[in-house]
Amino acid sequence: MPSALDELKARLGRIADLDRAAALLAWDERTGMPPGGAQARAEQLATLAELGHELTVSDELAELIERAAGEVEGLPYESDEASLVRVARRDVERARRVPTELSGELARAASLAENAWVRARAESDFAAFRPYLERNVELRRRYAECFAPYEHPYDPLLDDYEPGLTTAELEPVLARLRDGLRPLVERYAGAGEDDSFLRGEFPADRQRALVERILASLPIPADERRLDPTPHPFLTAIAPTDLRITTRYDEDNLSMSVWSLLHECGHAIYENGIPHELSRTPLGRAVSLAFHESQSRMLENWVGRSRPYLAYLLPLMREAFPEQLGDIGLDRLYRAANRVERSLIRVDADEVTYNLHIILRFELEVALVRGELEVAELPDAWNQRMWDYLGVEVPDDASGVLQDVHWAAGAFGYFPTYALGNVIAGQLWELIRRELPDLDEQLERGELAPLRDWLRERLHRHGARFEPAEMVERLVGGGLDPAPLLAQLEARQAEVTGAARH
Repeated sequence: MPSALDELKARLGRIADLDRAAALLAWDERTGMPPGGAQARAEQLATLAELGHELTVSDELAELIERAAGEVEGLPYESDEASLVRVARRDVERARRVPTELSGELARAASLAENAWVRARAESDFAAFRPYLERNVELRRRYAECFAPYEHPYDPLLDDYEPGLTTAELEPVLARLRDGLRPLVERYAGAGEDDSFLRGEFPADRQRALVERILASLPIPADERRLDPTPHPFLTAIAPTDLRITTRYDEDNLSMSVWSLLHECGHAIYENGIPHELSRTPLGRAVSLAFHESQSRMLENWVGRSRPYLAYLLPLMREAFPEQLGDIGLDRLYRAANRVERSLIRVDADEVTYNLHIILRFELEVALVRGELEVAELPDAWNQRMWDYLGVEVPDDASGVLQDVHWAAGAFGYFPTYALGNVIAGQLWELIRRELPDLDEQLERGELAPLRDWLRERLHRHGARFEPAEMVERLVGGGLDPAPLLAQLEARQAEVTGAARH
């Protein structure tokens, strides 16, 4: 007779399979689905969400968790068995607060809104998107109410991405980050290299060949990943061995495809490093979205814009585009890749200004959730904050309030994870630099396996055994701290602008 723990794993496996099937449909929706499939896809995703929710909130699963808890009593806190029961109980308790009908409607509305967003963004027409966003906001407010009482209505949404973190804990971290970034922007904006040589005529087929070469050099098994184009780059892990990487080819801007690829491959390396035996369980995922973002931002910026790694990339870029880059030297590429510039578009933003884009979005979505801001007022509020934080005037909706897919996808609570990911990456990088003294030499050769192995041992192999606060404490011996990130940004910009003066 199977143990309760074995039965629990089997039931959780079926729930995980439904979730991954939905992820596959969502990946297809963003990469290959014809526009006419939007309504049918929304219904398919809603059905899978409802089925998964019904299994998750069933009395049988709750009883199995309690029986399995008795079997694992006395095992170490971080053991797979004790962790599985602990994390599954938390997931089930949260899910049981949400009606199955609402779970399905959230998925349906998000799918419809995302397809509407694609059309509205192409036409720079917020009015066309507004009713879909209003529906998403309404549903997310209803979702948050399922978790009342709470200290802040944003807490339940944040908790979906950062388990255990509250808005009251998050706001001072972001405030310290914002206040530390503003003087850096004032000091360094426009002081770096002109990056116009990365803009011009870069045919998409040649960009594709370049990023395929870069991808082949990264420590991700070739038979466990694929690369596709998409309007908004993302990574979907169907399994640790089935990684769907995307990037975007802008024929006027080479930077987009190269550094977007590195960003999404940071996500892919994390997913690839989660032990296969944790698959189909609640442990077979990242600690949190902020930890996921720490890995993508680290590969994109700490590695991908570092002088040593650019020394590796430059010959590949020259070979792909000899006419445009044949006479570009390493110093110039390094300064251009790290240029600080007040800009409209988050995904194009440099390291220094990027988090101000995130904080702007965080403040707006908190105001939406609290009812302090109506969806109809969002474009004006967005434009005002862009001016207040970055000194940039927004010319149209496509390059303003419509530039991100997250709100269309119903992902309220997601945006702050980008900034927290940068904070965590900064804290990790201090540790990595101490423990991998040969890292620069490895990066110059394009050898990222040693860094991958360090991250796998310290972070990736744990999956979701620990909550974010526990993981930060285990890694760095303290809590979230923006100071290392701010110091690293200051040091790099001092080097970049110093080099520009010589």
